Amino acid sequence: MRKSVTWGLFLAWLANDAEEWFTMSRWSRTNAAKGGKPLPGPVWLRTEVSPAHSRVAISLMGLIVLTASAAGARTGGGSRFFQATLLGFGVHGVGHLALTVAHRGYTPGVATAPTVVIPFSLWAWRTLGRAGVRRDDAHTWLGSAVLLPTTLAAVHAVARAVTDRPDRP
Repeated sequence: MRKSVTWGLFLAWLANDAEEWFTMSRWSRTNAAKGGKPLPGPVWLRTEVSPAHSRVAISLMGLIVLTASAAGARTGGGSRFFQATLLGFGVHGVGHLALTVAHRGYTPGVATAPTVVIPFSLWAWRTLGRAGVRRDDAHTWLGSAVLLPTTLAAVHAVARAVTDRPDRP
């Protein structure tokens, strides 16, 4: 298995999250204040997110994706964790597009979703299949379905806990 598939996941994630690193906080500040009406999507897109919160959440997610990429590299792409993460990464790209449609305008990460996230994910998934290591089974699909929302919620919960604590003397 080519390293461009396994380590490519981390690089594709890095491109997407670099966009979010520079846009999430500013976007949330502008959009959380829009007319008091609730916005669709996860809570971190409905409320203002501080720069510290977004950077902690992005960094934590980076550690998870880096760990998945390393597991993929170590197993020649056969790691269930790597494949579930790759699948979830691609699905999250579609989620970016859906949120942008729901918001009727730009949302953080949408510029790289159709240009990096989705194309890379499709290419990598096909490459795993051609190499005979892709896991097209319920465990991988279910793992991805559970991993994606759980991980997103967890990194934002930890970021909130770390950044929203009152200062201690």
